[in-house]
Amino acid sequence: MSRNNERNIKKHNDKLHKAQDKAKQAVIDRKEKLKQITKKFNESKSSDNN
Repeated sequence: MSRNNERNIKKHNDKLHKAQDKAKQAVIDRKEKLKQITKKFNESKSSDNN
C-alpha cells in the first residue's frame, strides 16, 4: 500500500490550501483594519484642527 495515494495527496493539499487561504485572509483583514484606524485618525485630526 502506497503512502502517496490519491486520497492522502488530496487531503494534504486541502489542508495546505486551507492554511494558505487563512493566512491570506489574515493579511487582508489586517490591511482593512489599518485603513479604518487611519481613516478614524485622520477624521479626528481634521476635526481637531477646525
